Amino acid sequence: MAMLNNKKIMVVMPAFRAGKTLEITWRRLPHDIVDHILVVDDASDDDTISIAQKLGIPLKLHASNLGYGANQKTCYSEALKKGADIIVMVHPDYQYEPRLVTAMAAMIESGVYDMVIGSRILGGGALKGGMPAWKYIANRVLTAIENLLLGAKLSEYHTGYRAYSLKLLQSLPWQQNSDDFVFDNELLAQAIINNFAVGEISVPTKYFAEASSINFSRSVRYGFGVLITSTLGFLARFGIYRHVLFRKPD
Repeated sequence: MAMLNNKKIMVVMPAFRAGKTLEITWRRLPHDIVDHILVVDDASDDDTISIAQKLGIPLKLHASNLGYGANQKTCYSEALKKGADIIVMVHPDYQYEPRLVTAMAAMIESGVYDMVIGSRILGGGALKGGMPAWKYIANRVLTAIENLLLGAKLSEYHTGYRAYSLKLLQSLPWQQNSDDFVFDNELLAQAIINNFAVGEISVPTKYFAEASSINFSRSVRYGFGVLITSTLGFLARFGIYRHVLFRKPD
């Protein structure tokens, strides 16, 4: 067993058309501390599955495309079944630096944080890494609104690089979250409103043709979803109205 101070580390990789980048992402993972890796494929129509099989990575397959949020629901359900203490989501599109799994897992293992996000904004590398200007501006504006409504001070809410403690995933009602892209945002808002400690780490990012990215119209839909989530979080924060997403942990 690899383990980090006797804590079982599992990397989950929600995959969709990751055939060109899965292998390099997997090779850059810190295999010395990771106990389990799982790829959940959301009905890719490329060679994602055959590459995962060639590399010997455990696979879970969706028979049809269920969406990014639904993919993560499968990821975390499987991680809980495996008894993982620390769960790190790594996108297999090689946009985020896989070697930082060690640092993110260690921040959870320390007991200081329940959740750690890899921020593209901290350290100022987002634009240098090729983030489109409109995405950068939207990220900054939405983040400012969310910090105000949720009472937090995070540098960004929209990264797909995240680590969670077992306790957090057992406590929050993420099964109620969207099956689409706003799932990530809902889970982060749930953690903040329920007073879980959220830490950040600076992560370099790369934008290139094979890196998955949502188009403008889906980004707009995501933006509205973020505003709704933040408003519901604000209402829950002040005890005005508690939506099912923000029910108190058991």
